[in-house]
Amino acid sequence: MQRHFDDVQVGSIELFCLTVETGSFTAAANAAGITPAAVSRSVARLETRLQAKLFIRTTRQMRVTDAGQRYYLECRRALSQLMEAEASISGERDKPVGTLSISAPTLYAHFRLLPRLPEFAQRYPDLKLNLHVSNQNIDFSEDKFDVAIRGSELNDSGLVARRLEEAELIVVATPGYLQRHPAPLTPADLARHDCIQYALPSTGRKTAWTFKVQGENSNVDTAGRWLCQEDYLATLTLVKSGAGLMQVYRFTVEQELSSGALVEVLKDYAGASRPFILLYPYARFVPLKVRKFIDFLTQA
Repeated sequence: MQRHFDDVQVGSIELFCLTVETGSFTAAANAAGITPAAVSRSVARLETRLQAKLFIRTTRQMRVTDAGQRYYLECRRALSQLMEAEASISGERDKPVGTLSISAPTLYAHFRLLPRLPEFAQRYPDLKLNLHVSNQNIDFSEDKFDVAIRGSELNDSGLVARRLEEAELIVVATPGYLQRHPAPLTPADLARHDCIQYALPSTGRKTAWTFKVQGENSNVDTAGRWLCQEDYLATLTLVKSGAGLMQVYRFTVEQELSSGALVEVLKDYAGASRPFILLYPYARFVPLKVRKFIDFLTQA
């Protein structure tokens, strides 16, 4: 059988991936224990073989080309599969290695994901975790992530979606706020209240509040003096400080409800929920580190 790759070629691919991940020849060289010139020559051999530019270099910076980014994603998947193949042969089939990159929105990260990750890390000590905590959507075709958690499914047939939970929505306020402003009895009464707003980073539009009305979901546009952008946790801080009413996920305020620091209102219209979904790129062979994370999170 004719060989398409030699040992030097595989080494060049590893150094190329390391350069993309570290951002420079110097950083890649330091990580690999070789000289920056050796990394540069290795990448140059790849560019000659591919007849394509992988990096754009200037005196001030270096960035990956579009072709380089596509090549990186495929090479990283291939290298991960090679590492897993070696691990399976050496008897380490259930011990994922490498780096698992996870993207999650701030709210779900702080209240659901981050408290559980130390247990996952202890279970797989050879796995490094790279966390992207942000409400900005990622693009799997461009960004270097293995999995993402989002509050809705994306219209992408190349992604696999696993529903983690349906998170219940409720409206809360502090007792002090409700002493100054009588509690609303229907969603229409919200027009007379300070409703804390949150703008979606993807669209800039304010999020409507959702209620159950005669068994059906009904969206209500609210108004108020407070508008939060980017960081959803800011709305929780405001409502806990007595700024107004806020529709939140129940799991984010369970302690405050138990202690009486917050009070639920509009209970007759409660019951609406929104999903949290685990997303990852479709592949015939899902990397072991991704499979282990999926199993862990769905069980948790």
